[in-house]
This record gives sequence, C-alpha cells and structure tokens, in this order.
Amino acid sequence: MNSDAVTRGLLFLSLTAAGVPGNAAVICAFVSVAFHEGRLSPADAIVLHLASANLMVVGIRCLLEVLATFEIYNVFDDTGCKAVIFVYRTSRSLSIWLTFVLSVYQCLSVAPPGSRWASARALLAQNLPAVFLSLWLINTSMSAAPLLFAVGARNDSRLLQNGINVEFCFLSFPSKLSRDANGAAQVGRDVVPMALMAAASLVLLVFLLRHSRRARGLRGDGARRGPSMEHRAALTVITLVSLYLLFYGVDNGLWVYTLTVPQTLGSSLISDLRIFFSSLYAAVSPVVIIVSNKKVNKQLNCGKEPKPISDAAKPKD
Repeated sequence: MNSDAVTRGLLFLSLTAAGVPGNAAVICAFVSVAFHEGRLSPADAIVLHLASANLMVVGIRCLLEVLATFEIYNVFDDTGCKAVIFVYRTSRSLSIWLTFVLSVYQCLSVAPPGSRWASARALLAQNLPAVFLSLWLINTSMSAAPLLFAVGARNDSRLLQNGINVEFCFLSFPSKLSRDANGAAQVGRDVVPMALMAAASLVLLVFLLRHSRRARGLRGDGARRGPSMEHRAALTVITLVSLYLLFYGVDNGLWVYTLTVPQTLGSSLISDLRIFFSSLYAAVSPVVIIVSNKKVNKQLNCGKEPKPISDAAKPKD
C-alpha cells in the first residue's frame, strides 16, 4: 500500500473517529435532557435530528471509505449497495435541510414579540413534527436513484460508460442524460437550501451587529453582562451554516466540475475530495454543538463547575 492510500485511509479514519462519538454524544445528551425535563425545545429537537442524520453520514460513508482504502471492496451485493447508498444520500440531504430549518428558526427567534415573524416562529414550532415528516418524504423521494441503478462492485467496463464508481459499489445509469439529470437534481437540492440559509444567516448577523452597537452605547450592569442565550444560539447557527457553505460548497463545486468535464468523472482524487468535504461537516458540527450548547455541556459534564468546599470539610488552622 503506497503512502497516498495510507494518508487517505487515515483522513477518513479520523473523520470516523471524530464524527461517530461526537454525534452519538450529542444525541445521548439531548435524549437525557428530554428524559429529565419531559420535553425538548424546538431548536434542540432540530439539533437532535441533525446529529442523527450526521451520525449516519459519517458512520456509513467514512467507514466504507476506510475499508476501500484497504481494498476491501466486495462488502455488499446489489441489494446491499442499493440500501447503503440510499440511506447515505437520504441522511446527507436531511443534514443539509435540517441545517436550513435550524437557521430559519433561529432567524425567526430574534424577531420582536408580537410581530408577524414571531407568529411564524410559533407556527413553525407547533408544526415541527410535520416539517420533519415532510423532509423525510421529500429527501427519500429525491434519493431514489440508488434503488434503481446501484449495483455491487464488479469487473465490468460497461458499468463505467454512464456510471459512477463509489469504490464499494457502482451507480450504473442507462444513459448519459439520466446520469447528468440525477447529478443536476442533487446539486439543485443542495444549492436551494444553501442560498436560503445564507440569507437567513445574514439577517441574524445584521441583527447581532446592530444589537452589539446598541449595547456598546449603554452604561451600567446590563452593558457588562455577557451575550444572552439567544445570541449564543444565533452565533452557533451562524457557525454551523458557515461550515456548511464552506464544505458543501467545495463538494458541489467539484461535482459540477465532474459533470461538465467528462474525463474527470472517474478521477479518484476528485471523488475522494468530494467525499471528504461532504463528510467533514458531519464530523465537525457536533464539536460546535458540544462547545456552544449549555444543555449538552451540562449533560456531558463539560461545563461542570467544582462544588464549593463546605465548612465541615474545610481544613482547620
């Protein structure tokens, strides 16, 4: 095994080692919050679903890429390939759309009470289960191509004529048109929420800048206090959206490049870069959530404060 293959394997192994326990810790923390408090806030429920989708993304794809590095390809038959790629693509697109829903909800959360936007936030919170169900239905339907065209890895040159090699499986499309149409649908599915969440984050950023200027003009205790819970949540969402725009922007840029330059479609380097950047968000986002979310911090004892020493336990002079 050459040094490039070892480096590739270590990179994907590091994503797996960071993303799987990180997302699992976030899920366990919110399940514990729901158990002790009896409910989750709408924002926490969205983050819980986001961590679940990210866990599937990094757990499925990165682990399989590690196996492919060690040339363990024939893991799945045709049925297994259809199932694995379908679950991966559905969870990946769910991760994107849940990040968008989180950014919209947080944008509505900074609206003044009594406004139309505050009413929209309450409506979104009340209908959150319906939103989750709609996202599942939309994204599973848009990820149906693997159920039709995915096959197990095998030595058949005809598979690459209009197909895509994903190391452990093939996506063998019946024609170039169907392959390009599927690729364009994937890009559109990613670009639409990308543009919308970027707009929502800009609104949040403008609000935070205006509030910061007003706070600097004030005097007294209120001006010296740290950022409020709403502001910390807004900064967390802006950070997550920025990471999404960076990582998935590179991923989609490389995907468009492979569709427009046919000789790059089978390039292993471009394919590896795409998979790495699309998985990087799923591996890094739980770190942002753990650091910034006080509820998760508390459940994981990351922000545990030392207990004061009682008078009985104090050493005597």
